[in-house]
Amino acid sequence: MTDAVARLSAALADRYRIERELGAGGMATVYLAHDVRHDRKVALKVLRPELSAILGGERFLTEIKTTANLQHPHILSLFDSGEADGLVYYVMPFVEGESLRQRLNREKQLPVEEAVRIARDVASALDYAHRQGVVHRDIKPENVLLHEGRALVADFGIALAASRSDGGTRLTETGMSLGTPHYMAPEQAMGEREITPKADIYALGCVTYEMLTGEPPFTGPTAQAIVARVMTEQPRSVTLQRHTVPPGVDAIVRKALEKLPADRWATARDFEAALDKPDAHAPGRPDAQASRDEVALPAWRRRWLRSPARLLPWALALIALLFLVRERLRSGSPPPPLARFKLALTPPPHVSLTGQAVAFAPDGTGIVYVGNAGSGDQLYVRSLDRLEAVPVPGTAGAESPFFSPAGTDVAFYAGGKLLKVGIGGGLILPVCDVVGVFKGGTWSENATIVFADDRGLMRVGAAGGAPALLAAPDPGETFRWPDFLPGGRAVLFSIFRQGADRLAAATLASRAVRRFDLQAANPHWVRSGYVVASLLDPGGGLGSSRLAALPFDPSGLRPLGPAIPLADSVLAGLTSRTAKLGISRDGAMAYASGLRERGSLVSVARDGTVRPLGLGPRGLDSPRASPDGRRIAVWIYDAFADIWLFEPATRRLTRLTTDRTAARPLWTPDGKRIVYQRVAGSVYELASVAADGSGTVDTVLAGEGDQYGGAFTPDGRTLVYRDADPRTGKRRIGYVRLDSARTPHLVVSDAFNNDTPTLSPDGRWMAYVSDESGRPEVYVRPFPGPGGRWQISSGGGSEPRWSPTGREIFFRSGTAMMAVAVQAGASFVPGEPLQLFQGSYATDLNYPDYDVARDGRSFLMVSLDEQTVNQPITVVLNWFANHAAPGGTGPR
Repeated sequence: MTDAVARLSAALADRYRIERELGAGGMATVYLAHDVRHDRKVALKVLRPELSAILGGERFLTEIKTTANLQHPHILSLFDSGEADGLVYYVMPFVEGESLRQRLNREKQLPVEEAVRIARDVASALDYAHRQGVVHRDIKPENVLLHEGRALVADFGIALAASRSDGGTRLTETGMSLGTPHYMAPEQAMGEREITPKADIYALGCVTYEMLTGEPPFTGPTAQAIVARVMTEQPRSVTLQRHTVPPGVDAIVRKALEKLPADRWATARDFEAALDKPDAHAPGRPDAQASRDEVALPAWRRRWLRSPARLLPWALALIALLFLVRERLRSGSPPPPLARFKLALTPPPHVSLTGQAVAFAPDGTGIVYVGNAGSGDQLYVRSLDRLEAVPVPGTAGAESPFFSPAGTDVAFYAGGKLLKVGIGGGLILPVCDVVGVFKGGTWSENATIVFADDRGLMRVGAAGGAPALLAAPDPGETFRWPDFLPGGRAVLFSIFRQGADRLAAATLASRAVRRFDLQAANPHWVRSGYVVASLLDPGGGLGSSRLAALPFDPSGLRPLGPAIPLADSVLAGLTSRTAKLGISRDGAMAYASGLRERGSLVSVARDGTVRPLGLGPRGLDSPRASPDGRRIAVWIYDAFADIWLFEPATRRLTRLTTDRTAARPLWTPDGKRIVYQRVAGSVYELASVAADGSGTVDTVLAGEGDQYGGAFTPDGRTLVYRDADPRTGKRRIGYVRLDSARTPHLVVSDAFNNDTPTLSPDGRWMAYVSDESGRPEVYVRPFPGPGGRWQISSGGGSEPRWSPTGREIFFRSGTAMMAVAVQAGASFVPGEPLQLFQGSYATDLNYPDYDVARDGRSFLMVSLDEQTVNQPITVVLNWFANHAAPGGTGPR
């Protein structure tokens, strides 16, 4: 249970006990709860916090109470409502069964008799409510519950209360609407102030149409496209789509779907009565074939046949409109202009490199990204119409965000779990556990999430539950970065093997995997018929990739032509080469440009005085001074990642490794060898190489997850390391004795993430980082144990290092370097943390990105250049509108 849910549970403890989430919609999240006072199950709905802020919670609750007196066999009544811990909630009976939406998702179409019966039940409920002066305003399959053979209409008056509360007008101004486009009457879609019962009749007509045909009368890729069809098109005949539907039922539904309210059924009771005797409403032609022919005609053509004179003005207007459209097409209406611009991320200073760090809202209105303002990674939201990014509370440690199809929620990985949250903040809700390393996810319109972890591609419902295996990789492979194709029946993804990604697709029904002979990572489907993916950028360096658009057939699952270049020098992961890219379904792109980080090696005194050492600016990381202080081992990733040795006295720089995936060096106590991390295929290894470059490379330890060396015991015979639990993905600390057996032993392995182990000079104490308090903090415990532990930092801490004397521990807190005096003899006594200095220096929450000089009076650090500190995001709009569609010759 998340903290937010726990707080809500505490506030309502005397009345309701929250058990689990049942689902989430555009306005509220619903939980199964136990009514303590009445010993019954209830559905407790929590209004989204952003809606509460816009609408005004007190006024909303006042308005919703007007529906509490609705008592009808087909209406789900309102039990209770209120506000707790700043969250607005309302309570309804819990119905054992399913919603009509769940039924339609499973069966697509219902038997005709059952569809008519459900429509009659809903019409009866609407007729009663309308006679009480209440219009529902949001009739849709999600709000119709099925219980023991009868239909129950839920959320009566919720949309009404929203429209009448303080922010009803402002809600529309923010782009949020009251109603669902597929079921909105034309007058409602056009924003009419007075919504009459005729809007509910239209919506019920849409629901009945969907129960009979399998989809609403009007669909489209965007809300705007749907509304345009609602205003201008006539629905197709139900009988022509499904011959078993009687023509009378077709005529009844089509009358409910008339554009003008005056042409619809006068009341919901009339709609219900008509469904009681559908044969009486069959088209009135003498022969049955003529009746079916007339039903198949659009309503405006039927009226023309019966009374052409009444439609003459409309016909003239239509002819004039067609003439204007023809002339506009002849003139070659230009596409919207191509736009490229940069967004400065203030705050935070730069995009995190953890996983897939950027996601674009499906409708192209903004981005969410993982940022690090100095206190750790978390999610930030940046709307394109806003000047600054807004942090999403409660998302500390977030990785790889991705949007829901409606753009109202964002899912992300943190702490071994897949989580989700409303884009405006609110409750952090668990979806499922993740095994090992999270490698991206995607969310379909069918409320299905597919994500990748160490098991392969996994499938889970967006409401949560136990994930099921969709597809498993072959040995040596890693599946990652899935993205749904149209219809939610298949996903694109990339297969990582031996340092390269290849494009692939998997179908959800057959679970078959199709592999393509194309190197591409992090694919994103765009509606215009392209897949945008990242490719290795040979000229950009290891931390850089390039973007390309690949024409692709989503139904046949096949590429249609060569890739088209989009952008170069896009920020990418060092070893994964995954572009930090977000893209909307219409092709609006947001990506971070340039190399991962560029900086210079410097010496920083305790008072913050900086002395350049003559190396950089370039891609530098993890400087480590040799035991004699003459050389510095440093991880350099300008082109490929390798370990180099730098001599400050002569400024001589020598390459030590040639693995191209080497990182995070660690000297042995005698200064003769260096242990480092490298990637072999999809396996992480700790390798050892002689510091003079002689001999062969020795594998110290191999494992499935990310691992690195943290410290040696003073005698050099034992290596302390950090790796990840292959079952849970939680980071843990262990040690291995460098004898022939090299058997790993765990020191810290629990339900939390533990990082950055470092030993005191005498080897008796281990400082490390744990997130057991909810955020990273520095702790000390005896090595190898047993014994207690002491918390060293407060307010967040990372990257601990011991002074050469063992009398101080240094650590990072945001951009500040901190020091704690300690007494570490037979017992351990820490002092109070003191700030030494702060500045723009490279940092790594999982590994110390600095070293303490041998004299203990200065620090080896990487000073970041201005471009790295102020890392912008590049936004590209309308690229696809200005380029030919696959198989076409002009802009699409």
